[in-house]
Amino acid sequence: MIGNCNWRISWRNDPVGRAIADRHYNRQNVGADGFVPPGRCLVLLADTPALWVTSCPKAEYVQHDWAGAWMNSCFRKEGPGVASDMIRQAVAHTLWKWPVPPPLGMVTFVNADEVEHKREPGYCYKKAGFEHVGFTKAGLWVWQLLPDRMPDAIEPLPREGALIAV
Repeated sequence: MIGNCNWRISWRNDPVGRAIADRHYNRQNVGADGFVPPGRCLVLLADTPALWVTSCPKAEYVQHDWAGAWMNSCFRKEGPGVASDMIRQAVAHTLWKWPVPPPLGMVTFVNADEVEHKREPGYCYKKAGFEHVGFTKAGLWVWQLLPDRMPDAIEPLPREGALIAV
């Protein structure tokens, strides 16, 4: 078992998820109904509160060096819980939805100017098994988790049930 944050399946226009996404530094259009990039996605909510989004962008539309990888396009934890455990559990849920990860695994980008500098930008990803593999052209830290380092698949909780109020 990888921690226990009670991730629940959600959807790209969930108003609870939107409220959390609106408080994330990378939110481009605060208040817009959709908070997930185009393409396939897995949206997870936890009652702590927390939000996770795995995006599967089509490689031909990607403009960075990790085209074809799953993208963790949003992770925001606003309450208790160990971030690295929550990340590993969300990756396990992603594998439940899509059992065969892409060869490049999963990547996420961290803006060093927008996060608390406890050790290094994205340290919670490092603790979750991701490796720092470089920077984007815009200077964002790139963290990657290759398939051989991913946890076993775990089914998330179903959508129904009580979640936090907005």
